[in-house]
Amino acid sequence: MHKNTLGDIIMKRLAIIGLGYVGLPLAVEFSKKNIVVGFDISQKRINELSAGHDGTLEISEHDLQRALANDEPNRGTLSLTSDIVTLADCDVFIITVPTDIDEFKAPDLHPLKFASRSVGGVMRRGALVIYESTTYPGCTEEVCVPELEKASGFTFNKDFFVGYSPERIVPGDKVLGLTNIPKVTSGSTSDIALKVDELYSSIIVAGTHSAPSIKVAEASKLVENCQRDVNISFINELAYIFDRIGISVFDVLDAASTKWNFIKLIPGLVGGHCISVDPHYMVHKAQALNYHPEVITSGRRVNEKMPAFLASKLVKEVIRLGKSPMACKCLLLGLTFKEDCPDMRNSKSLELIKELKDFGLEIEVHDPVARLSSDLNLKIVEDFSRYDVVVLAVPHKEYLDMSFDDLLKDDKSFVFDFKRALPDQDWILIL
Repeated sequence: MHKNTLGDIIMKRLAIIGLGYVGLPLAVEFSKKNIVVGFDISQKRINELSAGHDGTLEISEHDLQRALANDEPNRGTLSLTSDIVTLADCDVFIITVPTDIDEFKAPDLHPLKFASRSVGGVMRRGALVIYESTTYPGCTEEVCVPELEKASGFTFNKDFFVGYSPERIVPGDKVLGLTNIPKVTSGSTSDIALKVDELYSSIIVAGTHSAPSIKVAEASKLVENCQRDVNISFINELAYIFDRIGISVFDVLDAASTKWNFIKLIPGLVGGHCISVDPHYMVHKAQALNYHPEVITSGRRVNEKMPAFLASKLVKEVIRLGKSPMACKCLLLGLTFKEDCPDMRNSKSLELIKELKDFGLEIEVHDPVARLSSDLNLKIVEDFSRYDVVVLAVPHKEYLDMSFDDLLKDDKSFVFDFKRALPDQDWILIL
């Protein structure tokens, strides 16, 4: 029986709230040693996983089926549910719901609040609630904890406790998996911080880092992705400048990278659920403190211009070759936000398509891994014809082995490879 003391928090029965890119790998890994219940509000997602298939491609069918089999000695168990009531006997709740932005680029905390209320409604005294969802410093204690208190009637740091460990999943990366990336941990008290760290240390081979506070742990995740966003924006801005000069940004980067301390990045579309979203959380917090972050906001503005810039460069090349954009048939390869990953969230390929359509080009699209929805209103093809322009928007591995010259209509057709993923050819346009 659970008593209202710190020492009686039992880290045996875990509930993972949200079974997406973050939650499912956690559930599978923790189930090797613990009793784990995976919860998702989508019954469709539960049915998919129960059948042994993960549409995000993060967990193989073999590993998922093995985790669900629950028939090995000296091993934990994994069960799946969309019924929150079945989590009532869990000791630890790990919340991994998405944190996106709304139409005004402000943090959308509705999923986080809803998950907190749901957990608060079923947790018992002595529960530990750990958040992995990316958010701004202070959100866990200032927004989530009040939701837990209101729904449960319990008192924070007396009847229940909270931890924060920012997710570090790299979607599509089969080398840097969950256990091979160091994990930042934190807790609402020093004792809880130790327990949270011990919990994650049981599965994270790469080791853990115990942050001095929840706010520090929250901020660390935002800083990781804000830094990447700003760094890429610098390279993208160079692409804009060098295009006006008439030289290739890749030629400049090749030359500059001959110095040992030069950090070589490449220009491109910055989408996805992290780099294109997290800076807005930092901006939100800064502005709430009456500070306008100039570097972060300028980096976002630069990266947001990239689809329009690429479309303009493509159309200029079409016109230079003596063709009319209105008569051009274009194939765009790659709709996801990154290579070999089915995640479509905040994909900039969709913005690039819109820009090209605005110029009058006829667009066909293809993606071998994307999880496509019927409301995209795109002409999706499986069998290619010949095109005036082929845009390699996302260089999935499958595309790197293709014979692109077989896709080109005539000697004035070209491939726009703005990430320089293909070997040099005279019919390839790069930045």
